[in-house]
Amino acid sequence: MTTLKAFPKKILSMNQTYCREVPSLTKTNHFVNDFINFLFPIRSDKNVSLLQIEAKWEDLQHQFVELITPLRPMLDKPLEEISRDFFVLIPSIHEKMIKDAEAFLTFDPAAKCPEEVILCYPGYYAISIYRLAHVLYKMKVDILPRIISEYAHTKTGIDIHPGATIGNRFFIDHGTGIVIGESAIIGDNVKIYQGVTLGALYVGKNLANQKRHPTIEDNVIIYSGTTILGGETIIGRDTVIGGNVWLTESVPPFSVVYHKPSVVIRDSKKFVEPVNFVI
Repeated sequence: MTTLKAFPKKILSMNQTYCREVPSLTKTNHFVNDFINFLFPIRSDKNVSLLQIEAKWEDLQHQFVELITPLRPMLDKPLEEISRDFFVLIPSIHEKMIKDAEAFLTFDPAAKCPEEVILCYPGYYAISIYRLAHVLYKMKVDILPRIISEYAHTKTGIDIHPGATIGNRFFIDHGTGIVIGESAIIGDNVKIYQGVTLGALYVGKNLANQKRHPTIEDNVIIYSGTTILGGETIIGRDTVIGGNVWLTESVPPFSVVYHKPSVVIRDSKKFVEPVNFVI
């Protein structure tokens, strides 16, 4: 049994067994916040100047190289080349983010202006962070995409794996409890509500290189509490999935799928002991 006095030495010894160098969590979180504030200056300072934006652009590139430096042994390109390839893609990522914001304004009657979406919507924040992490995932940058996506997960309660493929104008309403797996494919103009899971039929390491999460085609709406599982499960375009549905099989396009529970409403005055739940 380890004594209290010897415990710090044990911690040091265990730490030294983790031989792989990884990006700093603290620096990664700082980089993510800086990047989102750079792309949407209204989040930090609406009156920012062009000179300040240009300086931040340079600073972000320096931050990024510092983040990926510990990963050098796992990268197939020089650090500067990976940084250049990533930053070249930022304008197109930003365009996707703008389209996502437009979707929120189109679909949510509570959204009054783009500023409200950018500043206040956790679903929009989670999608924006996913857009950045997904590019790094596609570039085969090790570990960093997961660190970035988990940062958004901790802030929003929305778990989007950076490997998922998500089309344009993606809309998440409320969002808490949403899970989107690594090999999920989501088309354009898809709307997903809180508590939705796009998952695998079961967890097994033998599935690591297989498509194990569902495909959601264009213009699909999935309401809260629904679970859709399996890599061969396809939800056809223009389909509406009602709340609390459990699906492990494909649905043809232009379908309406819903769970029909039995709800009983009675007069409480007729009960001697009324139901009184405490939650």
